[in-house]
Amino acid sequence: MTCGGCAARVSRAIEGISGVQGVSVNLADETAQFSASDEETVLDALSALNAAGYPAEVQEIRLMVDGMSCASCVGRLQNALGAVTGVVDAQVNLADDSATVRFVPTLITARELADVSAAAGYPATPAKDGVEDRSARKDAEADHQRRMTWIAVALSVPVFVLEMGGHLFPALHHLIGRSIGFENSWMIQFVLTTAVLFGPGRQFFTNGLPALWRLAPNMNSLVALGAGAAWVFSTVALFAPAVLPQGTRAVYFEAAAVIVTLILLGRWFEARAKGRTGAAIQNLIGLQPRSARVARGTEWIEVPVADLSVGDRFLLKPGERVPTDAVVIDGTGAIDESMLTGEPMQVAKSSGDALTGGTVNGNGSLTCEVTHVGHDTTLAQIIRMVQQAQGARLPIQALVDRVTLWFVPAVMGIALLTVGVWLVFGPDPALSYALVAGVSVLIIACPCAMGLATPTSIMVGSGRAAGLGVLFRQGDALQSLADVKLVAFDKTGTLTEGKPMLTEFVSSDSGREDEMLAWVAAVETHSEHPLAQAILQAANDRGLTFPEVSEVEVTSGQGISGSIEGQRITVGNSRMMKEIGASTDKLDARASELKAQGHTVFFAAIDGAISALIAVSDPVRSTSKAAIAALKKRGVQVAMISGDGAGTAQAVAQNLGIETVVADVLPEGKIDALKSLRATYGKTAFVGDGINDAPVLADADVGIAIGTGTDVAIETADVVLMSGDVQGVVHAIDLSRKTLRNIKQNLLWAFGYNAALIPVAAGVFYPAFGVLLSPGLAAGAMAFSSIFVLGNALRLRRVGIST
Repeated sequence: MTCGGCAARVSRAIEGISGVQGVSVNLADETAQFSASDEETVLDALSALNAAGYPAEVQEIRLMVDGMSCASCVGRLQNALGAVTGVVDAQVNLADDSATVRFVPTLITARELADVSAAAGYPATPAKDGVEDRSARKDAEADHQRRMTWIAVALSVPVFVLEMGGHLFPALHHLIGRSIGFENSWMIQFVLTTAVLFGPGRQFFTNGLPALWRLAPNMNSLVALGAGAAWVFSTVALFAPAVLPQGTRAVYFEAAAVIVTLILLGRWFEARAKGRTGAAIQNLIGLQPRSARVARGTEWIEVPVADLSVGDRFLLKPGERVPTDAVVIDGTGAIDESMLTGEPMQVAKSSGDALTGGTVNGNGSLTCEVTHVGHDTTLAQIIRMVQQAQGARLPIQALVDRVTLWFVPAVMGIALLTVGVWLVFGPDPALSYALVAGVSVLIIACPCAMGLATPTSIMVGSGRAAGLGVLFRQGDALQSLADVKLVAFDKTGTLTEGKPMLTEFVSSDSGREDEMLAWVAAVETHSEHPLAQAILQAANDRGLTFPEVSEVEVTSGQGISGSIEGQRITVGNSRMMKEIGASTDKLDARASELKAQGHTVFFAAIDGAISALIAVSDPVRSTSKAAIAALKKRGVQVAMISGDGAGTAQAVAQNLGIETVVADVLPEGKIDALKSLRATYGKTAFVGDGINDAPVLADADVGIAIGTGTDVAIETADVVLMSGDVQGVVHAIDLSRKTLRNIKQNLLWAFGYNAALIPVAAGVFYPAFGVLLSPGLAAGAMAFSSIFVLGNALRLRRVGIST
């Protein structure tokens, strides 16, 4: 808000919402106060402010959450956070145990959000600086689960041998009967199983039973009910057999112990795999060195990178990583920027060149000056972008969210129904059969795999993309790109290098070509035209020395002239040549060919006689043609939108194999051009790099910015190509399609697994084949389901990129 009119419009926007009272807008401190009848009214008021052009201040926090075990946990925590007044959006990620919440800070605080999470049964703490050492947390969790698993194994194996060994080997059954006796065998099993359940397995009860009490059951609840039911029934059979119906006395201690042991084993492997899904972030965090050699007076002193300030000077030796973003002030070197661009070639750096923190100095000693530190560095921004993409919820996740909220209660209902059917129709001892079937249903239906199916693929896919120099600023672009039918490219700076270069210099006297170029360049030093810069760069690259120039005269729209060593040098277009009487007939044929190819052609004359033909163009990037061909190979249509004239645009498009060209459009016309292409072809992506591309990048279904372009373009894009190479568009689409296919595979497995095995666990095959799934096998199958999903997602780390 900047004036009284703004305040009035804000007031009207809020007052227009039904249920709002007592609106008070304060221009001085830029606040608005009002009373609302309910939470929905508050959200409506926030939407009205956005629509009016005065959005409320919104902050974002990332919470690290403990206690989540399945997709139901995700849905319940997301609902709990989303129901809080002041929360605009909440996204919960099971794969990295995080919750990203956007909220209005004047309505709720970060601490209160953490309390809301804890009240829902999931203790949470704010992530440290957004780049907490997640790998260390997962390593610690995996180590804990490993210890718990081995303890459970040590306790469960004797239980399994005592109970199941006799069924497998009759001799062992008789040996137990003759030696310790079956009652003592049951007593040993009771002691060991109790130790398993209340030792390593205690986490299932401490987390699952409170969730059940809150009427929000989760995976832990299912395990606690399944293992607990088997233990309670067996304990009653051991100590109070008279309570049970005649003929139903049996113990299932081995089922309870094996259930807990196998699920602990699954969680151990799951924690290890989860740690690997976030490897991309940890690799990025590990790129920043711990210290830098900084100038303090006349000495160079080792200083922690965290203590660096803008303007500090540091020394960078060969083989060292650049500690933070900087600029070279002395020395030359070759920098490995593969972590930034995905390209293995080293880049030459000298005085005035920018360095990115985390890149590696291959050779040469450089003295540098710090330009950015902390959160402002390129590396920190990349980490934030990758984290945001990894925490995104794709549209496909909506199906999972709807299903998993009712899935666990439905499983509990199916388990109760299974027990009831077995009690009524099952053979004797019916109660024992009912218990086995009910417990198996509870265990095998745990929806862990459903909750992991989407986020793990997103994390691994976006991490792999970052390694290839492709950053997904908006996570849902991972899904959107897979459906793109057409990619429209800006020309200048995207398909081309973005700066004019001398492409041809034909001198009438080939023996004097360098001298002639030096004379032309000497005259052009007095011109500010972009084409003049191309000639100067070419002359400098050849190491030419420029002679003195006098009597310089500029003819607007035609060219420039000057005197060198008593001779008049004129550089200009064909019209200027005609005016001074210089005939271009001998060079016109070549000039026409070059113009047809999109080059800008002009001439040089000495004392009115043609002496050279000069051609300048913005050269096409070396990888553009291959990228266009690769997109077509994948069934994606390609178009070019350019502000250049039709001749130049068509020449470049023909060279690249682009049939659809929209040329000679103003910046605002690019949006109309894109809408027209979208209407014809369907979902469209736009690739650009300049300030004038920002509006169309925002309007496109997927905006893709060249990372070497302007900050404005990058900020409005959904995807950023850090290498500046349009081949990254192919990489992005490939990864999008492969990630989405991976997600669909995971979801198919997760849903298909439950749909197929719940009836088996309930005993549907028993009447025909006498087959009843044991709870132990059910636990093993459930654990395998989650590990399968994680393993399938991790395959994306090895995705090969082809053209």
